[in-house]
Amino acid sequence: MKFLILNTDYPEFLRWLYAQHPGLENAPYEEQMRVRMKSLFGMADFYSSNLRKLGHEAWDIFANNEFMQKAWAREHGMPIEKPMLMGRRVRTILQQARRIAAKTPLRYLKPLFRPVWRSLDSQQSWFYDILAAQIKNYKPDVLLNQAMDGINSRFMRQMKPYVQLLVGQIASPLPQGEDFGCYDLVISSLPNFVEYFLNQGIRSELHRLGFGTKVLEMIDPKDNKTLPISFVGNLSYAHEERVRLLEHLCKRFDNIRIWGKGIESLPQDSPTRQHYMGQAWGKEMYQILCSSKVTLNCHGKWSGEYANNCRLYEATGVGTLLITDWKVNLHKMFEIGKEVVAYRSPEECSELIQYYLEHDDEREAIACAGQQRTLREHTYYQRMQELVEIVRKYL
Repeated sequence: MKFLILNTDYPEFLRWLYAQHPGLENAPYEEQMRVRMKSLFGMADFYSSNLRKLGHEAWDIFANNEFMQKAWAREHGMPIEKPMLMGRRVRTILQQARRIAAKTPLRYLKPLFRPVWRSLDSQQSWFYDILAAQIKNYKPDVLLNQAMDGINSRFMRQMKPYVQLLVGQIASPLPQGEDFGCYDLVISSLPNFVEYFLNQGIRSELHRLGFGTKVLEMIDPKDNKTLPISFVGNLSYAHEERVRLLEHLCKRFDNIRIWGKGIESLPQDSPTRQHYMGQAWGKEMYQILCSSKVTLNCHGKWSGEYANNCRLYEATGVGTLLITDWKVNLHKMFEIGKEVVAYRSPEECSELIQYYLEHDDEREAIACAGQQRTLREHTYYQRMQELVEIVRKYL
């Protein structure tokens, strides 16, 4: 089978990536893709590389990476303008301002912004033109859209004649106003999302996330656990419970360190700011997890009562004790108390952190068992075997 996997990247990550590699924006498409994958951010090539190991053809596309996408277009003879000189940071700020203006009661502000909005929209005209050309070029059997919140359903419906099976994947807040009926199948790591799509008359299957074992080849495991307590993840209005947890822990533990995006959304007097270390992408994130005695996890509110996120596997995969929020299905992935540790309140989380920082042998035994479970049952090689079996039922 031939798989084409669509995704998008955080603008903040793209700014960081190209700042780390001056001149990369002028490199050929394949070189930009190689550097992007080597960063290990997000899903990296965990899907495509393991699908190829299983004997399938697979390609990745990061649809909102303007430098990379326009390099592909030029190399395939498409008449396309070079990326605009406007900084990505400025563009992102303006796009955020658009969302603010849409919600503000001060409607008279909108006319002042309209020329800017039109300019931004014209710069995005390349997005779907290039993406459509890529889909027609690769002619995949399975088109997997992992960016259902960034690549709209109207476009995906237009692409259906060029693929055998159109699959969506999502486990983040559902975009409003989208008609997901264009998808032949939607997969999700969240049981409540699977139920939602089934209730909408859309075929849906549970497909969990996992761990990319190549990570272990690219980080230094000999760091001797120099970080007592770490947290890496988003900090925003969509993660209110997470923010409350971290603020509680920051008041108790001076040695907690926090990385992530969205710190600007927190109040200036939030205790989280005193322990904030910046953003951490890909390989750097894995190194932080690996260097931690204890790392924390707290699901977003859209997860409901279910455990599902990447951190479950990333933290255990690198051999660190994971203290995560208790969920009804957590026991299906890990044995609680023997492979991971689970809390039900900020107070209980504090007690568990203190206990396992003081009991090295128990902490290390659970971390080791958690890593063994992940490497035995939760790798992306195994997940791709499962994915192939799922899509075969619908092709």
